[in-house]
Amino acid sequence: ARRGCVVTAALATDHPHADALEEARRAGVSPAPEPVAACERAVSDGTTLVIDGLTGIGAAGPLRPRAASLVAPLAIAGRRERRPFRVMAVDLPSGAGVDDGTMAGPVLAADLSVTFTCLKGAHLLPPAADACGRVEVVDLGLPVPGDAAVLAVRPAEADLGRLLRVPGSTDHKYTRGVVGLWTGSRAYPGAAVLAASAAVRSGAGMVRLSAPQRVEDLVLARRPEVVLAPGRCQARVIGPGIDPADVVRGAELDAVLAEALDGRGDPAPTASPASPASRSPQPAVIDAGALPMLAERLRTGARCSPVHVLTPHAGEAAALLATLGMPIDRAEVEAAPAACARDLARLTGGTVLLKGAPTLIAVPASADAPASDAARAAPRLLSVEAGPGWLATAGSGDVLAGILGTVLAAAQCDAERGGPAVDASRCAALAVRLHAVAAELASGLRDAPPGRPLAALDLADHLPHACAVVGGWAP
Repeated sequence: ARRGCVVTAALATDHPHADALEEARRAGVSPAPEPVAACERAVSDGTTLVIDGLTGIGAAGPLRPRAASLVAPLAIAGRRERRPFRVMAVDLPSGAGVDDGTMAGPVLAADLSVTFTCLKGAHLLPPAADACGRVEVVDLGLPVPGDAAVLAVRPAEADLGRLLRVPGSTDHKYTRGVVGLWTGSRAYPGAAVLAASAAVRSGAGMVRLSAPQRVEDLVLARRPEVVLAPGRCQARVIGPGIDPADVVRGAELDAVLAEALDGRGDPAPTASPASPASRSPQPAVIDAGALPMLAERLRTGARCSPVHVLTPHAGEAAALLATLGMPIDRAEVEAAPAACARDLARLTGGTVLLKGAPTLIAVPASADAPASDAARAAPRLLSVEAGPGWLATAGSGDVLAGILGTVLAAAQCDAERGGPAVDASRCAALAVRLHAVAAELASGLRDAPPGRPLAALDLADHLPHACAVVGGWAP
């Protein structure tokens, strides 16, 4: 108003705070006599900015009828990039679930959300996270809540980049990590090509493949470095491109999955056959066609380890939960993905990478956490920016599986050489960021928004550059 703009307040109550109303009037703000009509006119009368301050972080549930009537005509103006005005939300878009990111009623998607002191759950958890737009945090000098109050964590890209190790002069292919792929089928051979290409291009020391001959031939034509001979590997990728109707191939994968769950991976070179290390679980990516097999094994008493990373999309998560005794459909998973990711981690014992924007990674509760310690007994949740919408293309998930297999293999290799134990959740977060940055590069988004279409194989070709960006090596 001080800059000469015409500012109109559409009040959500007939009894506003008297002092606040008077202050607004002194500043040059005019309350609209008919608030709903004012919001309707805003779509076509040249309004350039809408400030959404209907509710704050103390609200819960959907907007009440009066507030919802103000949001409705603005929401139908279209998607962010097409509507004639921009929206700034105070704290978060009104009606969004503050702690869980759910949206139980109408929500006006913001271009910018200005929040205070720290991020809230809605800023990190879908579906509300997308409705928040760009988020800025303003420091008011108040204390940040302690660890017990943390709902979700957004890992810093620089921290994830430190997991990428530049090989030294004494390294060789076996010290950089060997990835074993059980991917592809006669019906879906391309998944193996994509996963193998991603594993090679993201820095694996060696990639082994076990697949039908047609699949092996296609992979070798694209990636001659891939090894077909069986042998030791530090991480497995099980499931991409598996045809449910192929009984023989399904049986092969089920046997490999059983080995992974039973901890029958190859022992570390320094471990004796009888030592506990020889029976420690081997990192594995359990994706796509392996997820239904996993559900059946869990039903008969098997249990995942935290180094087993499940990578479902919403539909696969719904099917897995239903098999494990929690009937749910895809729409319900999409409405409350944070709760579903936590449920899957709790029910399986594995680390769950639930695909979406943002991607959620649920870490199973610590086995030694006291039941009374809610902060440690509940599955921990990471929220990771998953990249542009151009990633919504066939084969993108197969590329992610290959990247994740490489990251896990490198971490396991370091652990075998005396380094820290494998942190599958951070490995998964790194894989998501490499995937996202490769998509930004492949689509041209970093140079010319909004970018351009990409194919899944384009992602693999841009992975070396993505590693340099995330690892901090790029100029």
